[in-house]
Amino acid sequence: MTVRFPLFPQIGALLRRLSSALPLLGGLLALGLAAAPAQAFTPRHASMVVDADTGRVLQASNADQRDHPASLTKIMTLYLLFDALESGKVHLYDRIPISRHAAAQAPSHLGLPPGDSLPVQDAILAICTKSANDIAVAVAEYLGGSEPAFSAMMTRKARELGMRQSNFVNASGLPNRNQWSSAHDMVILARAMLRDHARYYHYFSTREFTYNGQTMRNHNHLMDHYEGMDGMKTGYIATSGFNLVASVRRNGHRLIGVVFGGSTARERDHHMAQLLDAAFVRDTGNTGVAMDAMPAQPGANDEAAAEPPAAPAPQLARHHRHTRAEARAEARARHLREARARAKARREREEQQAQAEDDSSDTEDGWGIQVGAFSQHVRAQKAARQAVHQLGHLVADGDISIAHSRSRHGSIYRARVISLPKATARAACRRLAHKHMSCSVIEVASR
Repeated sequence: MTVRFPLFPQIGALLRRLSSALPLLGGLLALGLAAAPAQAFTPRHASMVVDADTGRVLQASNADQRDHPASLTKIMTLYLLFDALESGKVHLYDRIPISRHAAAQAPSHLGLPPGDSLPVQDAILAICTKSANDIAVAVAEYLGGSEPAFSAMMTRKARELGMRQSNFVNASGLPNRNQWSSAHDMVILARAMLRDHARYYHYFSTREFTYNGQTMRNHNHLMDHYEGMDGMKTGYIATSGFNLVASVRRNGHRLIGVVFGGSTARERDHHMAQLLDAAFVRDTGNTGVAMDAMPAQPGANDEAAAEPPAAPAPQLARHHRHTRAEARAEARARHLREARARAKARREREEQQAQAEDDSSDTEDGWGIQVGAFSQHVRAQKAARQAVHQLGHLVADGDISIAHSRSRHGSIYRARVISLPKATARAACRRLAHKHMSCSVIEVASR
């Protein structure tokens, strides 16, 4: 159809050009709208699972995507320390000094003051369990002369091992825009650790480590909950999310899994467990089952798993109504379900609010709780362990500490759980108060 614009020739020509462009503009608009949903979703997770012996890739998603490794960085720090041990340059009972720079590192940290020192073996254990940033930096200065020089050594070693997406500028994994790695590179590093330093790998399996009266537990909670898990390292900073390198051995098969970008430590752990479950099926059974076809791990969705089964539709009575007794019983059951759901939601909110990860590198953990003061050390230790047992996952990253002081009446032993963020300490005391247990939030001064 021809459109005519008889008035004002210039205006008519302009309108004719616009009318001819309308189909093209409409097509472009339609394409833009159709493409919008695909651009709006960018998965945060990156992951990879391989057979540790052969390197066969069993699962990969965004595996070469660069991201912040957080405390996974410390695997490379330890790799270079193990290199020095193997070569005889360093011995397990040599002492590593703490500089002002090392002592100034943000939590998680061991809290040693400048001028202090600790044995190499204790440094290894503090990094593997507590993920201590101050000790990682002390190791860097001990081996490299300075942290920047050691970071250059880390990057050179990464290139030697074939890690092409990694760059290191510190030894701890604390936030820095120039520090990055990938799930693929962390798989390469984990395999190199098992291959080159098998005699030292057992340190990654350490469940807890006691130093100067503080008992520190490993942040890799899957070692307690996933069959065959025996290392390696967790990591978290806000920009990366919750990361994990895991090594699992079952029936003579060892797998290495890496997850970057979990929204919480629990979600990351469930995701890792699901990937490993599927990978073991692929590796041993060679079924080729697609990941999205694998069943969800039991308990992965706690809220759904805890939901009571739906009641069958009630049968209509002869006169199409329930008796009053039945109605009251149904109302009580409904109220009970709702109360349980509210209590569970409250507990989950407390944990999510308090959870600053496992080895949260940029979270202040200089707080704790005190659950009593006693005249005997053994009673204080028992009270602290009882509190930890009652609080469970909420204080999984805390450390039991018994503070000793003297008064004119004799010794006093204060039972504490320390190395917690303030929000966690408050949530812990609220929960203990519900159980009618004594608890107070305390700020723990750096040693």
